[in-house]
Amino acid sequence: ISEMASDHNTSSQEEYVPHYLQKEDPFASKLSREADIIAGFYLTVIGILSTLGNGYVIFMSSKRKKKLRPAEIMTVNLAVCDLGISVVGKPFSIISFFSHRWMFGWIGCRWYGWAGFFFGCGSLITMTAVSLDRYLKICHLSYGTWLKRHHAFICLAIIWTYATFWATVPFAGVGSYAPEPFGTSCTLDWWLAQASVAGQAFVLSILFFCLLFPTAVIVFSYVKIILKVKSSTKEVAHYDTRIQNSHILEMKLTKVAMLICAGFLIAWIPYAVVSVWSAFGQPDSVPIQFSVVPTLLAKSAAMYNPIIYQVIDCKFACCRSGGLKTKNSLKKSR
Repeated sequence: ISEMASDHNTSSQEEYVPHYLQKEDPFASKLSREADIIAGFYLTVIGILSTLGNGYVIFMSSKRKKKLRPAEIMTVNLAVCDLGISVVGKPFSIISFFSHRWMFGWIGCRWYGWAGFFFGCGSLITMTAVSLDRYLKICHLSYGTWLKRHHAFICLAIIWTYATFWATVPFAGVGSYAPEPFGTSCTLDWWLAQASVAGQAFVLSILFFCLLFPTAVIVFSYVKIILKVKSSTKEVAHYDTRIQNSHILEMKLTKVAMLICAGFLIAWIPYAVVSVWSAFGQPDSVPIQFSVVPTLLAKSAAMYNPIIYQVIDCKFACCRSGGLKTKNSLKKSR
């Protein structure tokens, strides 16, 4: 009997209890009030810039919606996802940081977690589709010319369905959404992997289908594009002006897509690493003060894309204006 009791005590000690069940109030901030205020101001600036920037991209695109190319339709969808993160999600976390606690209870926590994962997954899958479009346009011209606007809209329906499915799976009892260790934000319940094999299967599925596989497709596409561009630059120089201009436009869209993907992955990979460590590393081994930094960095991803659009557009416009000036000077000299 004593051996059975000791075994029971050992198993109960080994049973993992996540941070949000260890204390009576899982939504109380574990940071100092000053740190919460700084994070609140940071997210306010990020939210305003992201809302204005992505709203501007959507507004300008709506003016020429009938002339948008398939890749441009995808970038508009990316702006919609980024705007959704800013408008739907950021006010919750900003209010909570300034209040020094999560203010919206478990229902608000699950809604916030769902919205963040839904729009984040939509952004990554959109970038995956853009990378495949660029890959086909640059490396397989016969397939690239086949892609039309209606294919882009079909792709959008697939993207939104995919994001909806994976964001809603936790509500089916397979996983869950839970507060972050620092208390003023919510995310996927990565800590389920510490508790059961089913939790590990859930986390691994999310990691593969919503991060690793899309990222692998993106990296593959752009590596093939870089290799193709290096080998075909001299060939394009022998074509007429119309084909050269089309090639320049395709390369411009490709540069935009590559920079967007790089910005997104740089912002989200630190958060993914911390999440994976929380799921499969030593329980509660990630310091709370350290875990908030990748979270804030990931929330800034929605701000980068409008800046990238403008930088590439300005550079492209300068190149065109420079080319026009050269042509005009040649005409005058003649």
